[in-house]
Amino acid sequence: MNDARSGQIFSPGDLLNNTYRIEAILGRGGTSEVYRARSEISGRVMAIKALRAEYATNEDFLALMTREEDIRDVRHDAIVRYFDTQRMPDGVVYLVMDYVEGPALDRKMAEGGMSAADLLIVGERVCEGLIAAHGRNIVHRDLSPDNIILRNDNPAEAVIIDFGIAKDTNPGAETIVGNEFAGKYAYAAPEQLSGRTDPRSDIYSLGALLLATFRGKKPDMGRNPMEVVARKSEPLDLEGVPDPLRRLIARMSDPDPDRRFADARELLEAFHDPGALPAPAPAVPAGLDDATVIVPATRPGTVPPAGSVTPPPAADPARERRGRGGMVALLAVVLVAALGAGGWALGLFDGLFGPAYPVADPYTFSAQREFGGTPQAVGSVPSEEVGAAISRRMDSIDGTADLTLASGDIDEDWGASLVSVLDAALPLEEFRLSVQNDELRLTGLAHDADQQAAVSAAFERGLPGAFEGSADIQLGPRFLMPDALRPILARHADCGALQLLSPPPVGYGLEDQIIVTGRFAEPASRAALQSEIAELAGNRPVRIEGEVLNPGLCQIDNALPRAGAGGFELRFGEGGQEGENISATYKVGENPVIDVFLPDDIEDGYLWVSVVDVKGVVFHLLPNLIRPDNSIATLREQAEDGFVRLAYPLDEAQGTGRIAFNVDGSVLGKSMVIVLHSDEPLFDEMRPTTESVESYAAALEEARDTGGLTVASIDSAILTTEE
Repeated sequence: MNDARSGQIFSPGDLLNNTYRIEAILGRGGTSEVYRARSEISGRVMAIKALRAEYATNEDFLALMTREEDIRDVRHDAIVRYFDTQRMPDGVVYLVMDYVEGPALDRKMAEGGMSAADLLIVGERVCEGLIAAHGRNIVHRDLSPDNIILRNDNPAEAVIIDFGIAKDTNPGAETIVGNEFAGKYAYAAPEQLSGRTDPRSDIYSLGALLLATFRGKKPDMGRNPMEVVARKSEPLDLEGVPDPLRRLIARMSDPDPDRRFADARELLEAFHDPGALPAPAPAVPAGLDDATVIVPATRPGTVPPAGSVTPPPAADPARERRGRGGMVALLAVVLVAALGAGGWALGLFDGLFGPAYPVADPYTFSAQREFGGTPQAVGSVPSEEVGAAISRRMDSIDGTADLTLASGDIDEDWGASLVSVLDAALPLEEFRLSVQNDELRLTGLAHDADQQAAVSAAFERGLPGAFEGSADIQLGPRFLMPDALRPILARHADCGALQLLSPPPVGYGLEDQIIVTGRFAEPASRAALQSEIAELAGNRPVRIEGEVLNPGLCQIDNALPRAGAGGFELRFGEGGQEGENISATYKVGENPVIDVFLPDDIEDGYLWVSVVDVKGVVFHLLPNLIRPDNSIATLREQAEDGFVRLAYPLDEAQGTGRIAFNVDGSVLGKSMVIVLHSDEPLFDEMRPTTESVESYAAALEEARDTGGLTVASIDSAILTTEE
């Protein structure tokens, strides 16, 4: 296998599970790498996706890998075939899948794009694959040009790959991975920014990637959250795209999922007969499409509330009804009709019958306050009083109201109940209220936990009046910028710097996972960091990957210079027993044995090996007063199979002066074995066999400050003792 300095999980020539021989690396992401391999048994070429060892114990990443393996139940030529998942002895988990030979659509984009005719073939083929996946309740969530490969460079043999862990290291191709949202901003559906995903999201992404491949460049979604949200609410620019591809993409990529194709089967029918599609309709402002807007004439003599409610149309006194009677009867009818219409127009009969407003069926209303947008309310209201109340509330948040007086099949308390729901929603950072007859749905985003609790409490006993539906209030903010988290990391860093793992440059979305890596001196520091980030993160999952050491280990770690690994592997055994102790965990009464491996390509310099225990005591295994020569040349003479013994079994050490350990109950926890390789001696004098962490850290800092700490590499391992 490759050593720690190679920078990749596998190397060409590696043999996995005595079956798959690695031939080349195909791609590298933040959490995984993809290789081309050949089966030693069948000779078949395969693709291997390997999850890095540091993520192989993370349940979230393993769940994503397992979900990707579940695709093997889907059988379709347009979907990559998955076979098996394996775990290596060193913890690396890999997934075996079919190797698809051919260019991905991102390469076609780089070459200038593809023709509309070829893309119609690609779209139809991918649609067939989506039908198979969606039929198993599997949504890809990350369709993009790099996830569509043209087998044999043939549009009719397009294959969907990469179900599960999203990856991309190319600048500008930010990938979001979380509980409910995975996707690249340029191709993700607008609803994915709010953590909502269904098969229609894949349809949007397919439309966006077809457009990008036609143009030879991806859509520009901006470089900050406001631009992303604003552009996602707008239809894609289809200028210059020929029909029928233009009509298909327009419907596929509508910002409102309800106006897209209902499912992939309906989309496939459209690919078969694209001429039946209507031309794209003019864009409707996002969020207002579920309201019925009526703009009738104003009743004579009536002034609507300021800029808010449009009254119903006036009756037309010139309207005549021709009967079969004589002229007198006709005049009588006309006279009565004119008097009635005039009385209605003046509102004389309102006290008897109530205002006669046009009927709205269905009776709809919507209001929204979205990130970066102007708050808006639009739809039907049952009275001028209700309209005026809604207009005042929208004014209070610098919004607009376009309301129509209408009657309909609604409860008599409909208007008052609606105003009470709007009152509860107004303090929210974002909200969307949609009503149809007596069905109501409220979704919102609270700025903090207190606001979320306050709004949710308003609906603890259900919706007011006769309304049925739901109120779902999430915890924000919508985008959390990495810079807002870094001061928190600095406050809790008690064992070296803490880092955010792959933070998205435009901010963490609502479902993005925040992962922190580093080390801690105390469990309390780690817990406090988790708590403070969680308070700011809202509903976002937070994972702290940092290892808890102890104050002594951290003090030494901070005193050491920054240097990479040198391949000096540590091997642990136990006195009186054969074999290796892979876990490096020892119980009370056991006898740790420690060896260090000398890499074949290192011939010069000096080796310094120390153990820093949980009580802050440093044991110098090499060099020490008993074993002063720590040159690589001398150590090679003592090596067996490349390993040099540093800590011995008790029976071998007795009477020889060699170092041996026996675990007792006074020193339990994590100790660190540190291996330093230097070109020159680090200290002017021999260090004692044991010393305090403070004195050793001071000696390291002095050597570092005077330029004498010429460390070429640092390797380390944790040794754990327990009862």
